[in-house]
Amino acid sequence: MSKTNSGNFFEDFSLGQVIRHATPRTITEGDVALYGALYGSRFAVQSADTFAEAIGYDRAPVDDLLVFHVVFGKTVPDISLNAIANLGYAGGRFLAPVYPGDTLNAVSEVIGLRENSNGQSGVVYVRSTGFNQDGIEVLDYVRWVMVRKRDPKTPARESHVPSLPSVLAADALGDAVPPLDIDAWRFDLSGSPHRFSDYAVGEKIDHVDGMTVEEAEHMLATRLYQNTAKVHFNQFTEGQGRFGRRLIYGGHVISLARALSFNGLANAFHVAGINGGRHVSPLFAGLTVFAWSEVLEAQEISGRDDVGALRLRTIATKDRPCADFPFKPGEDYDPSVILDLDYWVLIPR
Repeated sequence: MSKTNSGNFFEDFSLGQVIRHATPRTITEGDVALYGALYGSRFAVQSADTFAEAIGYDRAPVDDLLVFHVVFGKTVPDISLNAIANLGYAGGRFLAPVYPGDTLNAVSEVIGLRENSNGQSGVVYVRSTGFNQDGIEVLDYVRWVMVRKRDPKTPARESHVPSLPSVLAADALGDAVPPLDIDAWRFDLSGSPHRFSDYAVGEKIDHVDGMTVEEAEHMLATRLYQNTAKVHFNQFTEGQGRFGRRLIYGGHVISLARALSFNGLANAFHVAGINGGRHVSPLFAGLTVFAWSEVLEAQEISGRDDVGALRLRTIATKDRPCADFPFKPGEDYDPSVILDLDYWVLIPR
């Protein structure tokens, strides 16, 4: 019996299967500093203990997307080590704040399976949940990933595609944020005077800045998250694949777009939920990422007079600035588009 793990192939998954993932991970101040170095995120709540404590946090919480990536990374050896591509997300909820010193672990359940018509691969749908050291859920989300078959001759199984929510209810999004003293919010220090009421549904915001992706920083990021997917890590195998080189991890693009969104959404301090997302096309090192956002909804949260929820659609592009908001409806995306993300953020009222 082999003592090594070659990863699961499509045939290895079964509906209802529950997988407890290896290697709990304690988040340190070093992880937080490295995440900041990789993306340059400037949101004040996550950047300064003094700012966070003044408004009601114990101290600066860990960036929401760092929590997402660490939980995601736990799942990779079992779910997507043999992935062709990660296809999308839905129903993502950030459920409790995470602070340096907290230890995260993850469990996934297979909620859907669909073999592709070519018989070479299939799509696996999983709901993954991250817990802290006290067993408190800090995050859950659904993703679906295209996974290679071990043997294309294996007979196809009956497909089951789960029903997923298109949009999370705004009222369910405040759990990860304590009651805040907005009177103590220093708008001069946060980087913008704009509050919840300053954003209008239908408003489009060009985030202006761009960030070029380097191979070294992407490799550093995926190692930080312990994301061992071959498609990101292994140039020997990927050099023989369809692109001839490694793909940039889709979560890397999400973090870049989130960091870029500071310019225009500086007070949107907390990613509260992910309604849906799609990696539209691959990104490679050497290309420059730009982003723009549209306000889809603006919702008050019951029982909260401190923050409101903005539903945003952020579009990230490669090697194309976003002054003209490049995007096409439906499946007909502009060739520059690499990410289409629909999510909720919280912002002071």
